Amino acid sequence: MEKASDDSMDIEKLYEFGERLNEAKDKSQHKEDYECILAAANGSVKAKQLSAMLIPKFFKYFPQISEQALDQHLYLCEDEELGVRVQAIRGLPLFCKDTPEHLSKIVDILAQLLVTGENVERDAVNKALMSLLRQDVRMSLTALFKHVGSTEERSAEELSSWENVREKVLCFIKEKVFPLKAELLKPQEELERHIANLVKQNLQDVTAVEFEMFVNFLKSLSLFGQNASAERVQELVEIIEGQADLDAQFDVSDGDHIDRFISCLCMALPFFIRGASSSKFINYLSKQIVPVFDKLPEERKLDLLKTLAECSLYATPQDSRQFLPSVVQLLKKYMVRRKIEEMNFTHIECLLYTFHHLAHKTPNVTNSLCGYKIVTGQPSDRLGEDFSEQFKDFTERLTTIEDLARSMIKKLTQGMADHNKAMTAAKTEEEKDDIKTQKQSATSGLKSCNNILAMALPLHSKSPSFIGDQKINLSWKEVTKPSVLPPATSAGQKRTAAAFNGANTSSMKKGRGVGGIQNQLLNKAFEGLSSGGRGGRNRGWRGRSRGRGHR
Repeated sequence: MEKASDDSMDIEKLYEFGERLNEAKDKSQHKEDYECILAAANGSVKAKQLSAMLIPKFFKYFPQISEQALDQHLYLCEDEELGVRVQAIRGLPLFCKDTPEHLSKIVDILAQLLVTGENVERDAVNKALMSLLRQDVRMSLTALFKHVGSTEERSAEELSSWENVREKVLCFIKEKVFPLKAELLKPQEELERHIANLVKQNLQDVTAVEFEMFVNFLKSLSLFGQNASAERVQELVEIIEGQADLDAQFDVSDGDHIDRFISCLCMALPFFIRGASSSKFINYLSKQIVPVFDKLPEERKLDLLKTLAECSLYATPQDSRQFLPSVVQLLKKYMVRRKIEEMNFTHIECLLYTFHHLAHKTPNVTNSLCGYKIVTGQPSDRLGEDFSEQFKDFTERLTTIEDLARSMIKKLTQGMADHNKAMTAAKTEEEKDDIKTQKQSATSGLKSCNNILAMALPLHSKSPSFIGDQKINLSWKEVTKPSVLPPATSAGQKRTAAAFNGANTSSMKKGRGVGGIQNQLLNKAFEGLSSGGRGGRNRGWRGRSRGRGHR
């Protein structure tokens, strides 16, 4: 009873100190009362809760003991009693209301408190952070992002703790900040630029899923939206190029890098459609990857060729001139001169599609490569030279592939009829699912072979007409209405699940397309890398050596 009486007396005194400060015209003259309030933060649970209300309320009047007051309040944020902690957290934004110089520190503290496990406490932290964001979004975001991209060395224990905080901060940014960008980012242009800069500065140490999240957020800003200038669109592509690690020497044994390259190229495709330059990706393909293409695992080859086919629509004439010899070299590798039992038709479909689109932009390069007679009036036509052997070789390969494709179409068509009969006879759902998978693979195979025939036919002429539009619908793509491509830039101007490994006569698997890479290969190349410790190279992707990459 005596202790309860003492507690009541302490509470009465606290109320008295608070009332006196509240009524005083010159509150700074009551420093002793405020110091008593600070001392009460070491008292009973009720005294701590009342102190947590009073300390921030009168904080601005006593700058000479501000550090002591803030420290005392932070102790309350770590108190054993949940009620005390929640009350203290709710009071944190008040420290910044009239003394904004403390805002960065308070945001930093709240960010660290996001790891709390209690729902009511976490809710208080979220509300406090949102209050500070509305007070000064620029400074608050800057403070929050310090927890995203820090690369300073830490001990194992410190790293684990920082990782937990970082994860919660990213979750808060994604779930609380991004959805309210229209409300928070005002003035719009100025603050969109600010948060875009923060994102760019903190991409040196992100996982794949995080990178995709940030790119999607940047795309949603007016700064980079559908009406953005070519300069802004190119800025996004340069961000993606940085993650693709295009300045690094390609190591064919580094599966992480090729997965990341393909995924980043996929991510950049929508921006090529909007006029951004694909030159750096094309250059890297030509100089770094194609020379070692034979050494790549088969599934990487297929993903790469599919991505290349889609990218070829947006290559400039200059890129096309540089890359076409490598494409023809690969094409001849897969377009054999003699009929063989096993053939990967999807590889050929990808390469023929790429060949057409690159040759359409720089047709006379094919004179020396394939023996064509295309006149553009340029010295590079080389019409005076004899390339008849190249023409004979190329057209013989085309004829062989056409014969093989027709044979495969016949076989697949018969197979489809067999699948329909088998479906009728199937008794279990498992059997039906298996037959459906086989039918899907056969359908993809038919599309692939028909595309090969459509693309090979015009190439028998001495002066062929190259396909430069999207009338050929790639076998792994959904049928879409034809769209108008942006005009090609003149030369020299800047500007995964089971794979269908072709209509293989020995085995066929379900199709895999670049369209699916956004949710298949991204998961594999990005999320999958984390299974080994957030894998990847040491630029832009979290590395294995420390759990995260470092530049």
